[in-house]
Amino acid sequence: MAKRGRIAEPEAPAFEAEPFRFQVPDSDEVSGLLVVPEKATAAYVLAHSAGAGMAHSFMNQAADGLARRGIATLRYQFPYMEAKRGRPDTPAVTTATVRAAVEEAKRRLPKLPLVAGGKSFGGRMTSQAEAAEPLGVAGLGFFCFPLHPPEKPGTSRADHLTDVKVPMLFLQGTKDEFANLDLLEPTVAGLGPRARLHLIPEANHAFHVPARSGRKDSDVREELFETLAAWIAEII
Repeated sequence: MAKRGRIAEPEAPAFEAEPFRFQVPDSDEVSGLLVVPEKATAAYVLAHSAGAGMAHSFMNQAADGLARRGIATLRYQFPYMEAKRGRPDTPAVTTATVRAAVEEAKRRLPKLPLVAGGKSFGGRMTSQAEAAEPLGVAGLGFFCFPLHPPEKPGTSRADHLTDVKVPMLFLQGTKDEFANLDLLEPTVAGLGPRARLHLIPEANHAFHVPARSGRKDSDVREELFETLAAWIAEII
């Protein structure tokens, strides 16, 4: 038990991650982490959010939670995060990075069907890459798609989704400050049967839920990973 007044150390990941590096065309070499459980049935190419890299606690938890359900993960850094620059890369660089990461997953996991997506910014960059030119994945799964900046409601960030032709899963909190529910629900509905929305009551953009919800954040994470794994099994 952690001593009073000190923050407990995060639990060590249950599955070992293999580090690797790959080149982004016309940009930098970046790092990645690969987790492959025994008898994996599919792989998820997972991009990080704007402010936290591939080793953030949520990313570690996602890799572990999905591995326990037979889903491999390939996580990676965008060049700006790798170089510790504060400002995200240009759209051209981010979409090139997504595409290079998916190609790396195909090379390393040639027998596994792939899905792609990410947390917030990483998910949106993945969908932009898919909309511009198909990545060759079975679907896109989003952890908290950032529909708009906080307190600036709008839907223009979703305009490109009409050009995405593969199945999409949106995992969202009902109190997500980056996705007003009154805008998010009709946006996803407008994409037709290829898009599905799974809501987490009371959860914010970090999938944190208040005590009054009667749930713990760990319960929410388990629901997220179980829902994503079940959807992946369905679409492959």
